[in-house]
Amino acid sequence: MEKATRMMKDMKTLGFSEYECKAYLKLLEEFPLNGYALSKASRIPRSRIYEVLKNLIDKQMVFEQEDEKNRVYYPVEPKIFIKKLRDHYEKLFEDLSQYAGALYQEVKQDYKLVVITGRENIISFLKLLINGAKERVALSIWEEEIKELTYELDTALDRGVMLRGIYFGKNNAYKSLVPHRRIDRYMAEKKERYLSVIIDHTHAVSGIMSRGANAKVTWTRDEGFIEVSEDYIAHDLVVNLYSASTDPEGYKKFEDFADNVHDYYFHYSKNDLTAYKNLME
Repeated sequence: MEKATRMMKDMKTLGFSEYECKAYLKLLEEFPLNGYALSKASRIPRSRIYEVLKNLIDKQMVFEQEDEKNRVYYPVEPKIFIKKLRDHYEKLFEDLSQYAGALYQEVKQDYKLVVITGRENIISFLKLLINGAKERVALSIWEEEIKELTYELDTALDRGVMLRGIYFGKNNAYKSLVPHRRIDRYMAEKKERYLSVIIDHTHAVSGIMSRGANAKVTWTRDEGFIEVSEDYIAHDLVVNLYSASTDPEGYKKFEDFADNVHDYYFHYSKNDLTAYKNLME
């Protein structure tokens, strides 16, 4: 019963009416049946059964035959029906993709900044972009977010897409991502998880991810915004890779220098600067 309920739900999602679902599923269980017997077995009103059967015949899910003085109905084998349905929808998607893509290019939306809110919505949108990546995915991302994108990233890597960027977390699963060196220091100052994703130097998504339903990012195809986002990630790579290459004394000297540069720019209080300098990893 549970499987039948799930199948009815799936068929309705594909656009079939409840009566069409009931009639087809009942015929799969027991056939051939005439209109009266099918109406009774499926609990479809007799006044509607022949209209439902005609719709199913038109959709090539059911066929009818003369049996002595009666018309009886058979279901088309599920494998055949599903293949026809899949071929039909694949053609529709192909046509829609070509037409919508052409319109999108004509409208020239590259300059627009689109705000996307809600962490779930943002993750879903990132999955779509990563699934469409052809050459490179660049990330500045936290462990909390990358966990939900692992399948899409792995699939992209399998098809030859390059992965580069900065990883904030302890469990880095990707050798091509460079771990950020001072996460405690970063969180003490920023107090938020930020994200930046660039796809094929064509899409850029950037914003705050740590606010759950109030998370907010900006998506754009603007060339200038994308270039700045790429430079931000590249600069972070230089700083983190250089810091990791130094000996302990050089590491402390470099990080003190970096803290002083940040202080020069942000003008920290003495207490804050002392606290940041003490957060060495």
